[in-house]
Amino acid sequence: GDLGPFNPGLPVEVPVWLAINLKQRQKCRLIPPEWMDVGKLEEIRDQERKEDTFTPMPSPYYMELTKLLLNYASDNIPRADEIRTLVKDTWDTRMAKLRLSADSFVRQQEAHAKLDNLTLMEINTTGTFLTQALDHMYKLRTNLQPGESSHSQEF
Repeated sequence: GDLGPFNPGLPVEVPVWLAINLKQRQKCRLIPPEWMDVGKLEEIRDQERKEDTFTPMPSPYYMELTKLLLNYASDNIPRADEIRTLVKDTWDTRMAKLRLSADSFVRQQEAHAKLDNLTLMEINTTGTFLTQALDHMYKLRTNLQPGESSHSQEF
C-alpha cells in the first residue's frame, strides 16, 4: 500500500519492517507497543507462572517483536534490559509448561490436544516433536492390534 507523506515530529503507525528501516537510517524514533512496559510484563510473567494453563499474550508476535525492537531500537525503549529479561522469563515459563504438557500428552497416549493461547512460534518449537510422537504412538498402536493383513494364509 501507499505510505507517507510523513510529517516530522508526528507519530504515525507503520509496518514494523518500515519502522526498523527508517530507524536504521536514523530517520525516526520508534515508540514501543503499549504492552512493552516493565510493569505490564511483570504482571504477564507472574500470571503465567501462577496459572496451570497458558494465559493470553499481549501480542501473537510478542517474542518476534521484542527481539526486533530490542535489536534495532533499544535506545528508544525505556528499561530495555529489564524488558528483555521479563520476556525471556515469560518465554521460558511457557516453554516449560509446553514440555510438561507434551510429556503428559504422550504418557497418557492422547489422540488430540488443545493449544489455546499459544503463539505460532511456541507451537513451531514443539510441533516437530509432537507430530513425531503422534506418529510413533500410531505405529505402536497399529502394531499391537492384529490387523486384517496379519492373518496367516493356509496352503
